[in-house]
Amino acid sequence: MLLNDIIQKHPAEKTAFIFKNQYTTYGEFRKKVEDWALFLQSQGIKRGDRVGLFSKNSTDFVAAYFAVVRAGGIVVPFNFQLIAPEIAYIVKDTEMKLMLTKTPLDVKQALRDLGWEQELKQFTFEEMVPPAGAEFTDYALEEQDPAAIIYTSGTTGRPKGAMLSQGNIVHNTQDFMAITRMQEDDIALCVLPMYHCFGWICTVCANLYIGATQVVQETYQFGDAMNLIRKYNVNTMCGVPTMFQLFVKGAEAGELAHFRFFISGGAPLPRVLYDAFAKKFGQHVQEGYGLSEATPVTTFNRIDKTKQGSIGLPIPHVEVKLLDPNNSEVPVGEVGELCVKGPNVMLGYWNRPKETAWTLRDGWLHTEDLAYRDEEGWIFIVDRLKDMIISSGENVYPREVEEVLMTHPDIKEAAVVGIPDKLRGQAICAYIVPEDGGTKDKRMIRKYLLSRIAAYKVPKEFIFCDQLPRNNTGKVLKKVLREQSLDNLVNRKQ
Repeated sequence: MLLNDIIQKHPAEKTAFIFKNQYTTYGEFRKKVEDWALFLQSQGIKRGDRVGLFSKNSTDFVAAYFAVVRAGGIVVPFNFQLIAPEIAYIVKDTEMKLMLTKTPLDVKQALRDLGWEQELKQFTFEEMVPPAGAEFTDYALEEQDPAAIIYTSGTTGRPKGAMLSQGNIVHNTQDFMAITRMQEDDIALCVLPMYHCFGWICTVCANLYIGATQVVQETYQFGDAMNLIRKYNVNTMCGVPTMFQLFVKGAEAGELAHFRFFISGGAPLPRVLYDAFAKKFGQHVQEGYGLSEATPVTTFNRIDKTKQGSIGLPIPHVEVKLLDPNNSEVPVGEVGELCVKGPNVMLGYWNRPKETAWTLRDGWLHTEDLAYRDEEGWIFIVDRLKDMIISSGENVYPREVEEVLMTHPDIKEAAVVGIPDKLRGQAICAYIVPEDGGTKDKRMIRKYLLSRIAAYKVPKEFIFCDQLPRNNTGKVLKKVLREQSLDNLVNRKQ
């Protein structure tokens, strides 16, 4: 099955999308995809050509994505928060043929700065009208053909483009939809950014596959989201932890009672938030695990069974194993690197053969995330391999310390990183966002931690801040915090 096949079976009169009070049926959506695919071919797009897509969430974004793939091209969706030099980097890296946008982008100078002299053709959605008499070339596409290049967030360096095939997208959509028991009469709130794998697969594609209706929000705003939930009787939602935190703070207890499920991803769901949501709304937020290189879903809690703090069990057709540094599987309860095999695993990184070979070595996707299994096979993420701190020879997992810090009533958010230390090798530094009026007494916080975790896990440094740096999915940018810590150390010595 190919991506375009998932939109073909539903009644033409059924509502597919509601966006800014405008209803689009499945029949209207299919026609737009065909028209736009024909337009793209009329502009010279052939099988394998890369086409950029730069827009906030909208029905047109979805139609453009499908149209590029239908035309035989490879879609490259952009984070709409990127600025000209970042956009230019991806354009050059993919040797992009043209860009589809809501409004034209000014990237000429940024492209010249990178040595890209040719002009990047751009078309707005309104301009995508196929010429009269144009004929469509129906390429014999297969499941292994690349459909999209998803650029990673670049939290550890220059972003890399994960190549996802038609089969990657369709299989991951099918398996996610099956374990979440989506229904054709669902009304889903589409608030996650569509350019990101999480939003694209778990909201857009899964609901299109089952024939549900999606209420699209251009960008997430809590008040607007609540209005959409009330107006359209929305009953399913995928989101990131910060969204669910806003529900806890701003929604009434009975307002979400009709929801069939809430799904969280993109960043770890703090246990404090999990408990607070369940206590207020009487429902559990279901947590899973994924990454762009796995399209993204790899493991997931089940709708009828959840383990607090767990990322669940592998989804159908996906294998997971946990390896030690010697590439041997670790026993139950011990920590190892989470590795993945299945039809969801990417083809590789665009133009990065060495990185591809390393990440997909021995036929497994090495995620660089550390995890352990319990006796029943449920998986628990411990931390990122690169984030683990070795202090005085002891392994310290920042997430464990963060979870304890966030149980303190005066702490709103916390992030823990390692900093250079002559005596210990690495010392532990905690960045803390206090609650309004919360304590900034480091001694009190240290005392609180000492009563709950071993002394070697307690941070040496505490830094208070107004907010933590995050990427577009809400993941804390530990690299930025480490750099800030180093700057603080340098400034102290001067």
